[in-house]
This record gives sequence, C-alpha cells and structure tokens, in this order.
Amino acid sequence: MIFPAEAEAKLIAAVRQIAAEEILPRFRFLGEGDIATKSRMDDLVTVADREAERRLSEVAITILPGVAVVGEEAVSEDASVRDAIDCSVCLIVDPIDGTWNFANGLANFGVILSLSQNGETEWGMIYDPIGDDWVIATRGQGARFVKSDGAETQLRFTQDCDRIASNAIGYVHSYLFEGDERRRLFSRLPEFHKTDALRCSAHEYRLLARGIVDFCVSPVLNPWDHAAGCLISEEAGGVSRLLTGEPYRPTQREGRLIVASSEANWQMVADAITGPDGTI
Repeated sequence: MIFPAEAEAKLIAAVRQIAAEEILPRFRFLGEGDIATKSRMDDLVTVADREAERRLSEVAITILPGVAVVGEEAVSEDASVRDAIDCSVCLIVDPIDGTWNFANGLANFGVILSLSQNGETEWGMIYDPIGDDWVIATRGQGARFVKSDGAETQLRFTQDCDRIASNAIGYVHSYLFEGDERRRLFSRLPEFHKTDALRCSAHEYRLLARGIVDFCVSPVLNPWDHAAGCLISEEAGGVSRLLTGEPYRPTQREGRLIVASSEANWQMVADAITGPDGTI
C-alpha cells in the first residue's frame, strides 16, 4: 500500500464532505451561468465540478504531501497537467463523473479518485454522493463495497460468471467511436443480449464490480474515467486490457479498452466486436 490507512480514511472523509457541500446542494439547482461546454456541446462542466476539484486537490496535498494531482478540469484547461501521471505518486481526480447527467438533473453521477505510483494504479475509489456509499480497492488487497454506516462487502466475481455473447450484458461507449469503426461496431452489437451506456463510468464500473453487468468497452482512455474502475474490477477477479492484449495503465492514451468479469468474458467481448483481422 502506498499510503497508510489513516490517510485513506481522511481522503474518504474529505470526498464525502466535499460532495455534501459542493455537489449535492447544486444538484438540480444550477443556474444559467453555472454550466459551460468544453470540447463539444454535450461535454459539460459545472461550477460544482470546478469547486469540488479545487477542494479535493487542496485536501489531497495536505493528506499526501508531495503528491501530484491530476484533475479532469485542470487537464481541460492545460493538457500538459496530464503528464504528471508519470510522477512517482499521483492522485487522479474526476470531481463529477457523469457531468452531463448531473447538469440535466439525472441522479447518475459519481466521484472517482485513483492513486498511481510510477504509472501503475495502486488504489481507487468510486463514490456515489446520492447513496453515500463507495466501491474501493487497493492493489493486492481485494475490492470492497462500503456503505455509509461502514458496513463492508467483499467484491468477488463468482465462478459461474462466464457468458456467451447472446447472454451477456455490458456497457459500450459506442458514441465515442468514429467513422467506419463506429459503423462496424454498431453492426456487431446485436451479438450481445444487451448493451447500453450510462454516460457515467463511475456507475458502469460500480455495476461491473458488483457482478450486475459483464463488461465495459471504451475507445477513450481518460485516466480519471478508467483507472479506479479497472483496478477495482481486477481486484474483484476481473480483467482489464486493451484490445491489443496490453494490460491497462493510466498512462496510456490510445487504444480500445475492454474490462470484463473474467478472462473468458474478456475474450468473448473481443471476439464479438472484432472482425477476422482482429480489429473493430
């Protein structure tokens, strides 16, 4: 573990407090000037994102002296901030994952934190402000679902979780694929029993870690979206790899990511979404 349990407890407490003070009071109470667009019309940022990230960054530095902080909103203002993930210890922050949902009054958003060391994810937490509960994992120590009263449940995929495509349920960020690749992907999705997208990696990974869905697929490797979820899924017994077979790392910037509840399910998804040449 790269930071002591007392530091973890302080960080969790800070996430809960900041969510209660900066995020929840603004949910369904955002004013006209509180929402802005970033890279495209549906890529939103709100005053709650910015204030939550600011406070989380300030708290992180006091709890973990010397840590580099990479926040989604900081990267949107200065892309070079992302380079800090190569530092020895880095906290990656998504202050509100699912901002489009949050800004439009949908209670489907979360806070994602991950801690990386030398480019490897070592700790991750996905917090639901509405339910005041979280999934969390430390590398080599398993994954847990923790309720607001402290009750914990170990997360572990069952031995009978393997699926064939026609029985599999998962999340595919098909709207993020482009051009011919997107068209080919859409033609292959009927292989599965059901595919969807919640516009919120936080809840997609939470449902995967709890064994409710079987896989997640994404072509955009923003570390604030995936680092925590991949580690939590791995610690629950799952697999997170790029379509090329390369293990996921938060430093990666290109690739098609598949996260699944077992090795067999990872291969099943890869086979279903690719053609004879092994590409989408």
